[in-house]
Amino acid sequence: MGLRIERIPTLADNYTYLVVCEETGEAAVIDAPEAAPVIARVEALGCDVKKVLSTHHHADHTGANPELAKRYDAPVFGHTSEAGRIPGFTDGVDEGDIIRVGRQTARVLFVPAHTRGHVAYVFDDADALFCGDTLFAAGCGRIFEGTPEMMYTALCQKLSALPDATRVFCGHEYTESNLAFAAHVEPDNKAVHSKIASVRAARSKAAADWHDATPAEMTVPSSIGEERETNPFLRAANAAELGRLRALKDGF
Repeated sequence: MGLRIERIPTLADNYTYLVVCEETGEAAVIDAPEAAPVIARVEALGCDVKKVLSTHHHADHTGANPELAKRYDAPVFGHTSEAGRIPGFTDGVDEGDIIRVGRQTARVLFVPAHTRGHVAYVFDDADALFCGDTLFAAGCGRIFEGTPEMMYTALCQKLSALPDATRVFCGHEYTESNLAFAAHVEPDNKAVHSKIASVRAARSKAAADWHDATPAEMTVPSSIGEERETNPFLRAANAAELGRLRALKDGF
């Protein structure tokens, strides 16, 4: 028995995650902008929500925090610097801290750049990374509050150092457009072109309403191994190159 991971489609293209310790039934909600889809999944599973986790303060990752915290009498976790920015914030975390969900544990990585207080949660035993908007399948988040140097550290030194088998549960269904950019900047990358074909096949089945999406239509999770092969940002040689790639992507 291990960690059950439920992908919950929210808003237009967001992923919210419900992680459940299968041994105890205790659960945590990660990055929830809407309460109703989460509540429905919790009730369907009959799990016991004990924590609300936020990777960063943006409203499309935190909007439902107060409602969920009240409903489940659950604390809300985020980076210590986000105390005044994350709705419902109660508990600050930083690099190396441990979050417990039943008998499962996650360690916190501090990965700022998209926002100055961005964190990721790594469940090592479950080979699962919840990285919000720092790392996407085949892409990375916009650098709103940090620098290319910060993003390079986050992506190419911290997240890229995780084992190949680590599954990447990111914040949005952006994979198809990210791969189009990857093919543009690395036209000879065979791994990129191979993944484009499989992703387009999945997305061709996509529901008109993202809330009704099925697992067959979702391109997340990826894996760290896949990202090393297909993600131009993880393949950047240095921070300057990453910055140039991000600027190109901003206008792509």
